[in-house]
Amino acid sequence: MGGSLSGGEVPRFVKKVVVAVLSLAVLIAVIFSVAWYLRSLFSDKIGVIEIEGVIRDSKDIVSEMERFRERDDIKGLILRIDSPGGAVGPSQEIYREVRRLREKKKVFACFGSLGTSGAYYVGSGAERIYANPSTITGSIGVVLTYMDAEGLLRKLGIRAGSIKSGEFKDIGSPLRGMREEEKTYLSSLLREIHETFIKDVAEGRGMDVGKVRHLADGRIFTGLTAKKLGLVDRIGTFQEALEDMMRELNLKERPTLVYAKRRFSLLKLLLGDTSYDLHFGMDTNSLRYLFLLRE
Repeated sequence: MGGSLSGGEVPRFVKKVVVAVLSLAVLIAVIFSVAWYLRSLFSDKIGVIEIEGVIRDSKDIVSEMERFRERDDIKGLILRIDSPGGAVGPSQEIYREVRRLREKKKVFACFGSLGTSGAYYVGSGAERIYANPSTITGSIGVVLTYMDAEGLLRKLGIRAGSIKSGEFKDIGSPLRGMREEEKTYLSSLLREIHETFIKDVAEGRGMDVGKVRHLADGRIFTGLTAKKLGLVDRIGTFQEALEDMMRELNLKERPTLVYAKRRFSLLKLLLGDTSYDLHFGMDTNSLRYLFLLRE
């Protein structure tokens, strides 16, 4: 019959319907994308910076905080912290930038599983700290580790020496044992760093220096205990911190969350996070000054 279709032939009108449906779907997707873009363009925004893992570098975080500080459409910042701490210099630099940003905008810190040592240092600069009941936090202290391989080298029949310009130039060298006067010198250095840590926490938290010093012996606390001690303000989640910030900023609609840019590192991707051990901490010869949770 003239009107019959061959086995695999599709009627022309069916093709048109399929094309029309696909075109409509694409159009709807484009409309929603444009609407979302326009809303995000003109709506209020809250910045979010995620600090995860060991704090080994501050450059990217500080750069993003500076960017958020200069943007008028970003009304506040929430630090999402899940970190055991890290190197002294980066921790202090991020803390200082948090305090500087706090002068202009609201800054909250929200701890996940961990917010200890250098990570607590960073969070203490915020206006308010949130933690979960079982968050591990605190560990306000400084630890210096060094290796003494002199005995091992002696067993291997290897003798090492050094020619130096000053008495303390090779302090912490793993090739020899550490002298008592060197330990005394380094202990005084750690006390100075520790005292700065204590005073900064006290200033950031609005606490008495003596009270912070009493707690700054390296102890860790749960979120619940930390709240009782005044080291944490509220037991709550990131979502609760966001809702509190919205209310205090009088934001009627849910703001757009602007996340800090993540820098891609091929070396980190290939070698994992340990690739950063190549420049870990503030090295003075073989020494590393770290705000870290003790193992």
